[in-house]
Amino acid sequence: MIIETKQPKETAAEYALRVLKENIISLDLAPGSMVSENEIAAQLGISRTPVREALIELSRVGIVQIMPQKGSRINLIDYGMVEESRFLRLVLEREVVKLICMNETRADLSSLEENLRLQNFYVEHAKPEKLLELDNQFHALLFLLADKVQCYGWMMEGLTIHFDRVRSMSLSAVKDIKIVGDHQAIVQALTDRDAELAQQLMEKHLSRYKIDEQAIRELYPTYFC
Repeated sequence: MIIETKQPKETAAEYALRVLKENIISLDLAPGSMVSENEIAAQLGISRTPVREALIELSRVGIVQIMPQKGSRINLIDYGMVEESRFLRLVLEREVVKLICMNETRADLSSLEENLRLQNFYVEHAKPEKLLELDNQFHALLFLLADKVQCYGWMMEGLTIHFDRVRSMSLSAVKDIKIVGDHQAIVQALTDRDAELAQQLMEKHLSRYKIDEQAIRELYPTYFC
């Protein structure tokens, strides 16, 4: 498990939840693997209670199964849950790009353009973990530009972890990565203030996991239920 540094204002439970989520999404905690409260607490340097709270939170969204006296199991990937997670994101993100286009004041898209430059760099240097980080940052910036930052936080706290696991797998399984091109097209639509096109492009972008499903399943055949 990859251990991140605890942030200054983070509670122990928030820290445990963040680290567990990051490791589940990155597949360092693989689908089907068992995790121990004691081992995680020791690795993070915290007590068992916040780790238990984090695991309970993850069990509520169906990503972890708590097995009394045995430990906790990272659930296999359920494409039904992935689809529900994608649906949630799509409903919100279609509206976000529409808001950016329809705003009376033209949005400053320089932060998105800088993000895209970094994405292109890491495509060339084959760093899927950095691409996933920048992908998340790209979508967070869209919510920021639409003045809907709180909505992004709510979205990321919920079911989207199911979708994010598959996004992570796609970056490793698919040789011809399309997400950067998708992002560039979305930024161009925002620049042109073409709300309809921006919404169509967002739907296509968030549906890529369906196109990539065969490649993902071939590379990770044991990760699905």
